[in-house]
Amino acid sequence: MSAVALARTGQAMPLVGFGLWKVPRPICADTVYNAIKAGYRLFDGAGDYGNEKEAGEGVRRALTDGLVKREELFITSKLWNTFHAKEHVKVLAEKQLGLWGLDYFDLFLVHFPIALAYVDPNHRYPPEWWGDDGKSVTLQDTPMQETWTCMEELVDLGLAKNIGISNCQGSLIIDMLRYARIKPQVLQIELHPYLTQEAIVKLCKELGIAITAYSSFGPQGYYELSMDRGATSLFKVDAVTTVASKHGKSPAQVLLRWATQRDIAVVPKASGPERAVENLKSDGFELSAEEMKAISALNCDLRMNDPADIDPRLGIFA
Repeated sequence: MSAVALARTGQAMPLVGFGLWKVPRPICADTVYNAIKAGYRLFDGAGDYGNEKEAGEGVRRALTDGLVKREELFITSKLWNTFHAKEHVKVLAEKQLGLWGLDYFDLFLVHFPIALAYVDPNHRYPPEWWGDDGKSVTLQDTPMQETWTCMEELVDLGLAKNIGISNCQGSLIIDMLRYARIKPQVLQIELHPYLTQEAIVKLCKELGIAITAYSSFGPQGYYELSMDRGATSLFKVDAVTTVASKHGKSPAQVLLRWATQRDIAVVPKASGPERAVENLKSDGFELSAEEMKAISALNCDLRMNDPADIDPRLGIFA
């Protein structure tokens, strides 16, 4: 399986993983188990996804059945916005590990560079973006430096092998490097042909930070949420379908290969076992330079996941 070596630890992060966003709890354990059986080794979760306990059940069942060893898996999770303060980071990491039934995460990310008011997990978990009224957003004055120092302590304690960030822009990353004792090993960002993110990809490659792309299929995962911005499905645009037809591959495989061919990891969610296998086999062919360029030319800086839509004070991409 193709992988990228993380700079600090040298650990191999698979280029094609399985994303757990929006995987329903009732089927999550079976989904993870069957994905491991199909050959997946990287699973991308988060506290905010609300299905970590079920995902962990799938992992433990696979371990018990001898399908895989723990060291062969690469489990990613993320710290939610309400737990950025120094007294909460370790507590929540341990809670999330408990939900998974694991001793450590291979990668633990700061989900957003946004600090929200603390919500006791015993009161509501996952807390999502809003207060108890389901409408108000309450910010908290916790700087990233405080949060990152605590993330570094997770590495010291063996709770996370690698730490990183998600949804961060270049200026924040450059500032983090001024104080980071352990620099971010991975940046996870929305990246697809409508949002190619070339500048930050170039910056991260220069800094030795690996990149994981989410929403590799552009608007596809957002139609059901009415967050697709009215964009045409990337599965239907000529620049993608023409290449897919030429190579005898699906549009989904072409979109994933467009990323992984540049050593950008992808974590798509699959709607069924056949699609899961198809996605996993997406790195078995090569796109020409002309084909890569044609797909990249679809860029129109169209971002689907923007917290500013919730509250303008969350305009991290402004």
